[in-house]
Amino acid sequence: MEVLYTKGEVNVVLPKILKDFLVYLTTITGKSQRTRKEYEYDLVLFFRFLKAIEQDITIKNLQKIDISDVTIETIREITLEDLYLFMEYCEVQRGNSSAARARKVATLKSFFKYLKGKRRLIEENPAEELETPKIGKKTPVYLSLQEAQQLIAATTTQPYSKRDYCIVMFFLNLGIRVTELCSLNLQSIQGQHITVIGKGNKERTVFMNERCYDALQQYLPTRHTYKGDGAEPLFVSQKGTRFARQSIAKIIKQLNTATLNKEKLSPHKLRHTSATLMYRAGADIRSLQHILGHSSVATTQIYTHIEDEQIQEVMKNHPLND
Repeated sequence: MEVLYTKGEVNVVLPKILKDFLVYLTTITGKSQRTRKEYEYDLVLFFRFLKAIEQDITIKNLQKIDISDVTIETIREITLEDLYLFMEYCEVQRGNSSAARARKVATLKSFFKYLKGKRRLIEENPAEELETPKIGKKTPVYLSLQEAQQLIAATTTQPYSKRDYCIVMFFLNLGIRVTELCSLNLQSIQGQHITVIGKGNKERTVFMNERCYDALQQYLPTRHTYKGDGAEPLFVSQKGTRFARQSIAKIIKQLNTATLNKEKLSPHKLRHTSATLMYRAGADIRSLQHILGHSSVATTQIYTHIEDEQIQEVMKNHPLND
C-alpha cells in the first residue's frame, strides 16, 4: 500500500477504502487539498482510537497504531456508540473545542454517507444520528479604519513595498481569503474585474475599486519572474515561486510588528476588516455575500453585529444619559 500521510515522525499507510474516499473528496466534490488533509487526519485518528479501544492499547501510544488492515468488514461493525465514545475522547482527553469536534463530526458523516450512498458498501449509516456540537457565535475580530490605514502605510517601509501594498489592498478592499489570493493568476485580471476561485472551486467575479486597481498597476512592473510551471501566478515570491498561505501570513505578521502589534493579526482578520468596513459603508448583506464568496447568507450575517455596536453608541449618547 502507498504511504499517503505523515504526522510527526510516523508514516501512516492508508487502507484502500480511506484512499478511495479522499480521492472522491477532491475529484468529485471539489474539496481543496487542505480540506482533504483535515479529513484524512480526522479519519486516521478515529480508526486508531477504535483499534486502541479494541486491543486495549494505551491512548498515549495512539500514533504508533497501524490502520492499514482496516477493511469494510471492520467498518460494518462500527456503531453510533463508538462514534460517541470517540467524540468524548476528543473533548475530554484531547481538549478539542466545539468547533474542532464539529469538524470531526462532519468528517465522519461525510465518510459514512459516501460508503452507504455512493459505494453501497454498508447497509446502516452509524453517523446518521450523530449530532453536531453547538458552536457559539463569534464576533469577528477586525481592525478599525485608522488601524487599517496604519497597516497600509507600513507597507512603504518594506523591501518589496509595491507587492506588499498590493497584497494588503487586495485583502482590505476585496475581502478575499488567503488561499484565494495565493491562487490568483495573471489571467484572473480582466480590466478592473478579478475572477476569484473560492471554496469548492466556485468562481466569482469581484470589481476592483480605483485604489485597489492602482495598487495592482504599481505592483505589476515590479513583479518577479515566475520560475515554475503552469499558469502564471499574480503574486510571485522573490524566489520566483507561487506564494503559499504561510508566506502571506508571515508578510502580514511583519507589517503588524512594524506598526500595530495587534495580537494574532492574520490575513483572515483583514478579510473580516474589509467586510466590516463595507457593511459600515452601507453594503447590503446579499452584496457582501457575493463579494466574500459565502455559500450561505447566514455566514455573512455575522457582520450585522455592527448594528448592535451602533445602537449601543446611540443609547450612550442619549440626552437623558447625562
